[in-house]
Amino acid sequence: MSKFWSRTAREAKPYIPGEQPNESQVIKLNTNENPYPPSPKTLEAMKEVVNEGLRKYPTPTVDSLKRVIANREGVNSKQVFVGNGSDEVLAFAFQAFFEPNEAIKFPSVTYSFYPVYANLYGIPYQAVTLNDDFTIDVEGMKQSIGGVIFPNPNAPTGLALRLEQIEEILQGNPNNVVIVDEAYVEFGGESAVDLVEKYPNLLVTKTLSKSHALAGIRVGYAVGQEDLIEGLQRIKNSFNSYTINSVSLAGAEAALSDDVYYRETLERVINTRVWFKQSLEELGLEVLDSKANFLFVKPIGVEAEWLYLTLKERGFYIRYFDKPEVRGFVRISVGTDEEMKRLLNEISNLLNGDC
Repeated sequence: MSKFWSRTAREAKPYIPGEQPNESQVIKLNTNENPYPPSPKTLEAMKEVVNEGLRKYPTPTVDSLKRVIANREGVNSKQVFVGNGSDEVLAFAFQAFFEPNEAIKFPSVTYSFYPVYANLYGIPYQAVTLNDDFTIDVEGMKQSIGGVIFPNPNAPTGLALRLEQIEEILQGNPNNVVIVDEAYVEFGGESAVDLVEKYPNLLVTKTLSKSHALAGIRVGYAVGQEDLIEGLQRIKNSFNSYTINSVSLAGAEAALSDDVYYRETLERVINTRVWFKQSLEELGLEVLDSKANFLFVKPIGVEAEWLYLTLKERGFYIRYFDKPEVRGFVRISVGTDEEMKRLLNEISNLLNGDC
């Protein structure tokens, strides 16, 4: 810790991302990346803009991409905000809609960035304990003083709320913004975007990182009523007018326009998730009913941390969260069929004592 750090830097508790191993031989299933490449049309669109035009600033309003997103989501472009990954969108939303002296609510087991942002911006929070079946406590999320945020499907459990449950939370917080983080919704959840017109306090955030295999270009967006989007724009334009680079803009627009490739890729990931879950259950493991591109798995007969560390030694990276409510579980991203078959074989050997 340096004497030159500000109080904010001293008191920050940074988010710890999943490990990014440098070895090319490992099977990396710890950060929920899409196992398949982006659409060929996406790659071609990005290559086309890598030219002398990069000397110019990108568009600060990203109107063309907003129109594509609006058309896809069934809203108008004034109801869309685009950011440098959904993490940036969420960071702006914390500043735009939550107050430093009013406690917000989010689940006790959820995306680890929420308490990081709350701490950074001096926003108190209440972590609402999950139900015994690891679902979000809908009643507990009501009557927040400062606002609500939660992923749907939740992370790292993969469990999803139904739209009527999301409506209950919205109705239980009529005077505060409710943010529904839909980073994984395309893999089996119900999007709350259809509720935007009905609820002026609803903001839905999405990302192209998982569903469109574009984690490397950092593009996310939010959908809400126009006054919420204006609030986000005010924060963004007080921070950086040019948050999305020209290459990312071209790639995002092409990806969202290639619906055939997108749906084929989603189907492959979902099919793999289904058979891998069944295969783990046949080995005697407990697996939650994920609607995301990962599975939350409870080993039987061995400790979760031991399984995580042992698999890591053998070149398989999965995720372990050292938190009281979920210490018995590991999170496994859905990879290719071949990767999952190799992991399944390794887990089977370990459970059978072949160490």
